[in-house]
Amino acid sequence: MPSTPSRCKIPGVHPINAVLDRVLREMHNLHASSTHPWFLPLFTMPIARPDLSQADPAILDYVETLEAELARLHALQDLSGERQRQARREPEQPLEPSEPPTTLNVVTISAGGMVKRTPRHLYQRQRRGGMGVFDLETPANDRPAFLALADAASSLLLLTNRGRAFRLPLSSLAEASVRSRGQVLGDFLGFMADERVICALPAEGGSYLVLVSERGQVRRYSAHLFSEAMRPGAAVFDPAYGGEPAAACWTAGDDDLFIATRSALAIRFAERQVPVRGVLGIRLERDDRVAAVTAVKDDSSVFLLGADGRGARRQMAGFRPHKEPGAGGKTAMKTDALIGAVTVGADDELFILSRLSKIIRFYALDVPAKEGVVQGVDCMELRADETVAVIASRA
Repeated sequence: MPSTPSRCKIPGVHPINAVLDRVLREMHNLHASSTHPWFLPLFTMPIARPDLSQADPAILDYVETLEAELARLHALQDLSGERQRQARREPEQPLEPSEPPTTLNVVTISAGGMVKRTPRHLYQRQRRGGMGVFDLETPANDRPAFLALADAASSLLLLTNRGRAFRLPLSSLAEASVRSRGQVLGDFLGFMADERVICALPAEGGSYLVLVSERGQVRRYSAHLFSEAMRPGAAVFDPAYGGEPAAACWTAGDDDLFIATRSALAIRFAERQVPVRGVLGIRLERDDRVAAVTAVKDDSSVFLLGADGRGARRQMAGFRPHKEPGAGGKTAMKTDALIGAVTVGADDELFILSRLSKIIRFYALDVPAKEGVVQGVDCMELRADETVAVIASRA
């Protein structure tokens, strides 16, 4: 059919002429537009078909051709609409994995106690600065808060605001897709009414576990205290001594501790300087709180993340250790609010979680290494959002 049909008139039959004028005009507009669906409702308006019994056969054939073309266009629109409705009904297809299937699982925990585990290979690797993908689905009054990485056959160690410790076997959690609802931690663990998770990390990971309170008090425990023989809910820290637990990490026994605060101040000292009864690790201003602790050596690199999604990889060669704990911190990164610090290696990947439950995965080497204080680079694109957690994973 030509893009601009030639006009046909039936002498003395004015109703037919009016119909042809309208159909030809709208057909021309329809074919001339690349976004034609909005024209189609015009043809759904009722138009009385005049009596064509006395019309010339050529004219009748022409009108029927136009009507057939309009019917075809309407059918195409209906098919397109049905495909869109079907796409909305069908579940999202998983992205192509960035690695072969693995038993390592990414565990997401909300502030209100929702938890899910998802195989690491289901998370698509992105470039630094991407938007990420939606992860744990939580109620409107809850938000994602913690990330952890552990093997499906192992357990997580959970520390609560009451200073109690729990082991959570990952096998007790159902394997879930990336974007899915979690399970309630209270169904597995005997939490008290006002008890909530503060730290989550693998149940095995070193010779010692270091725990730092929100006000900077440091305790160091032998790993055997957290073995499978540990009583669920064992009290390991008194919140009256320096406030609630804020951060924890595993150490090898001869590492240095790097403790960072929300205001991006940090201190580094040898873990062996922590006595059995604990010690003040870092002196804080009244409105500051501990944000993270990680084990480091002279050749280590620490990834620092701000709530604004900007991150920096700080070389410990440029961050000299203190001779003893308890001093005030020095600036580790230029940011208004630091939310995490993790030690990373040359082959490590980073997983960053946001308040709106988006998660991004990228290589740590995508972040330039610096020995001095920097503002950092964009690690995650945020829109009315902020980051809440970060973990490192060996690729």
